[in-house]
Amino acid sequence: MAVVYQALHRRVSSLVCRLHSTYVRKMRYLNQLKEDDSLCREAQTSGTFYLFHNLSPFLQKAGKKYLVPQLSAAEMKRILERFPEAEQWLERSVLIGCSDQHRPHFALDLGALDKSAIESQLQGSFTDMRKALFVVDGKDSPLLASAQSLLRWHDSHQYCSRTGQPTQKNPAGSKRVCQASGVTYYPQMSPVVITLVSDGSRCLLARQPSFPQGMFTALSGFCDMGENVEETVRREVAEEVGLEVESLRYSASQHWPFPSSCLMIACHALVGAQRAEISMDSLELEEARWFGLEEIVEGLKREPQSSKQDDGSFLPWFPPKQAIAHQLIREWVQQQRA
Repeated sequence: MAVVYQALHRRVSSLVCRLHSTYVRKMRYLNQLKEDDSLCREAQTSGTFYLFHNLSPFLQKAGKKYLVPQLSAAEMKRILERFPEAEQWLERSVLIGCSDQHRPHFALDLGALDKSAIESQLQGSFTDMRKALFVVDGKDSPLLASAQSLLRWHDSHQYCSRTGQPTQKNPAGSKRVCQASGVTYYPQMSPVVITLVSDGSRCLLARQPSFPQGMFTALSGFCDMGENVEETVRREVAEEVGLEVESLRYSASQHWPFPSSCLMIACHALVGAQRAEISMDSLELEEARWFGLEEIVEGLKREPQSSKQDDGSFLPWFPPKQAIAHQLIREWVQQQRA
């Protein structure tokens, strides 16, 4: 009876979905895959797979471009058949999305297998995520970022924090359950504010010691427990550069997989021009300074490799267009020109 009910429910859901937009149908289908384990297992046989090795995504180079291959279930089986426990590997995958035609996308980390053998077979390479995000097509970057974050979360939540017993992943990877306590764990993101500070005619950018030489970006910091976004912006600006925010406005948001899974909340903040003297926190930052419009425009044109001068110093350059800090800087330039 239960089987009949599930089949009827799927038919009704499918009919309802056809009455809605492509986006609505896709989102409802993804939710079905997360809630219906048997449907998700079935989808694994017709879906596409993005490969990782110890959280590094697999890329293929075509000329000057880097491609993110989507492997079919049949191709995955051919790759895995030479390794032990091949049938169990697909069950370790996590659902990360689907096409408009309802072809599900999964991510799978093969970190326990021989990396060179896989790279040789598929004629590509597993690439550090920080590089991968900035060399692949813009539509692939968010998918890789969310996939890596979800894979990392599962890797670090294999045991229940209450009982110490192993947790079990559902087929979609949307949760883990401790059978001993009944506790269900869901993936979470940490909110981070990233703020471009301006005094009206200049914008403030800073760099940390760990940054590549010459790179400056907007201020950022994690939200403390109990803080809202406005409070976090004001506190971070006060802590890092000793300035008091007079007003702020929200710009946009972006998922960012470093250091784990973060929601970057981008804002513009205005400080008083008469109180714009920087008092930098040297424990947090290596340098912080004001930039005029002309400097920013030139810095946006500059590539990292062209920033080094003959005397060994570096001209300022800014995060690439895939980063939300780049968007904030572009918006500021547009505002100044307006």
